Amino acid sequence: MTISTAELKITWEKLPDDFILDEEPVENIDQPLLAAALREILEIAGLILAGILVAPNMGICATLNGKLVIKAPDWFYARNVQPLSSQEIRRSYTPNLEGDIPAIVMEFLSASPNDEYSSKQTYPPGKWYFYEQILRVPVYALFEPAAGVLEVYHLDSSGKYEVQPPDAFGRYWISGVGLFLGVWQGTKAERTGYWLRWWDESGEMLLWGAEMVERERQEKANVQQRADRLSAQLRAAGIEPEA
Repeated sequence: MTISTAELKITWEKLPDDFILDEEPVENIDQPLLAAALREILEIAGLILAGILVAPNMGICATLNGKLVIKAPDWFYARNVQPLSSQEIRRSYTPNLEGDIPAIVMEFLSASPNDEYSSKQTYPPGKWYFYEQILRVPVYALFEPAAGVLEVYHLDSSGKYEVQPPDAFGRYWISGVGLFLGVWQGTKAERTGYWLRWWDESGEMLLWGAEMVERERQEKANVQQRADRLSAQLRAAGIEPEA
């Protein structure tokens, strides 16, 4: 599939099977933890259905004037993705060829130099330019885990990213996902700090697996406590509760 403009020819071509992807290590241990936590919530809530691709650090491909460009955001979400055969392993994602443009891409910022804000147009283009002008991703989110700062940009009618203000609760509605995205502070597994989390339309925070287990345990404990109090009251009244 080809999209032509006066200045740039963009084509969407499948990555050759023998193409060697750069295996760049993640910058710190926070990045895979943050990405996995976002996916876990969606999985537990039953929101990763057929045709939905949620991927961390996977290359998104486009060909610009005959030159392949691959950017691997820390996390992205795409719909209407074609399934692979049982013999294939997804190594990359080419929008418009394999499925929709991602509804959202996220980058987790670190202290080291990066090009998440780069609008560099010459080859290879900066991430900001690639997501905004080449892919035209509707939502671009930048999260700084150390400070808990989340910036969300929405592609406006002119085709430029415009900062999206949060709602009264500090969250951002992500229409392509159908959930609110926001920052939460606490502990999960071995990490204590700021996390990105999802909330549904009613404002209910979606839970991780461990939180659901703990809530169920607490609910059972509350039921048992109420039963124990009732038994004590009955005994105080001279009535032996039934076993």
